[in-house]
Amino acid sequence: ERPAGQFAIGYQGPEFCFDNETPRHDVLLRGHAIGNRLVTNAEYRDFIADGGYGEPALWMADAWTLLGRERWNRPMYWSEDLDREFTLAGWQPLDPAAPVCHVSQYEADAYARWAGARLPSEAEWEVAAVNVPVEGNLLDAAALHPRAAPGNGAASAQQLFGDVWEWTASPYVPYPGFRPLAGSLGEYNGKFMSNQIVVRGGSCVTWASHIRATYRSFFYPHDRWQFLGFRLAKDT
Repeated sequence: ERPAGQFAIGYQGPEFCFDNETPRHDVLLRGHAIGNRLVTNAEYRDFIADGGYGEPALWMADAWTLLGRERWNRPMYWSEDLDREFTLAGWQPLDPAAPVCHVSQYEADAYARWAGARLPSEAEWEVAAVNVPVEGNLLDAAALHPRAAPGNGAASAQQLFGDVWEWTASPYVPYPGFRPLAGSLGEYNGKFMSNQIVVRGGSCVTWASHIRATYRSFFYPHDRWQFLGFRLAKDT
């Protein structure tokens, strides 16, 4: 659980950061709880078994249209029998305890509704991660695939860095007072602040030196090709 209050988010310091991580500013958060680990393959398989992909009440309108058009009924790279997934090492047995990955924000949001929860905002995620060391299943570990959390029941959040980029509920928009950099550098982030969703935390193919609590990346809500997963949150 996390208390309500006013918190500062965004990068501030002498080291390198991207322009979309600035300016640092205050946000007001309500009391909430955030998952202490990522949602697993076994949990997501329960969602499928319960008919999650066939229940329109769980899906946003755009997502439901996409499901009908593309015939989605499982995460990208899962086998039809839901027992294997295609990885950088070829077909492998699905690890029930590993984080589900290659899911869209639409799928993450639908699962959260099914579970009676929601996705965290990017501010909630950053406040949870700001004092956590940047370590975990990142590219430096050379696993090249998400791995199970060290153990369930931890009081603090695990897997905040590495494994999968975590979908949030936040649209990718400029922070208050944001000004793109001059010249062509200003096109690197600012030009993409439309119709995309913020992801946080890096993945199993992200160098540890490249990621930090304030780092904002972004994908379209239908994207699944990247190592994309999620954790849950709820109001308290």
